[in-house]
Amino acid sequence: MDGKSGKLTVFFEDPFWVGVFECVSDGHLSVCKVTFGAEPKDYDVLELVLDHYYELKFSPAVKAEVKQVADNPKRRQRNARKELQVSGIGTKSQQAFKVQQALELQREEAKTERRHKSREQREAEKQRQFELKQQKRKEKHRGH
Repeated sequence: MDGKSGKLTVFFEDPFWVGVFECVSDGHLSVCKVTFGAEPKDYDVLELVLDHYYELKFSPAVKAEVKQVADNPKRRQRNARKELQVSGIGTKSQQAFKVQQALELQREEAKTERRHKSREQREAEKQRQFELKQQKRKEKHRGH
């Protein structure tokens, strides 16, 4: 199956409300974790999805098993109602190993990117200091 599917799960992870976007495409799972802070209203979640979805940074794709979704609209409605009834800390998204693994990959990727940027900044500052020092040396010897 070459379809794409997405899912957003919002839950309370002490002390903040958190949303986990799951995107399954061609049998690969990518996730993104968004921290809301206070409990988000429906319009807050809708605004996030409509206006800021393309700004989200998803994790690298992880191989995932995709279940065949029933095409029966009544069954889909029943499943959606059942998921809304589930309350508590132990949500499926929180417990799923693949989601945690994908989030960990995303954190690692962000860490390496942050290290790379800071190294470049350090080297640029070092180069700037060196050029400044060279310029001062040349200015000292100009008048003699």
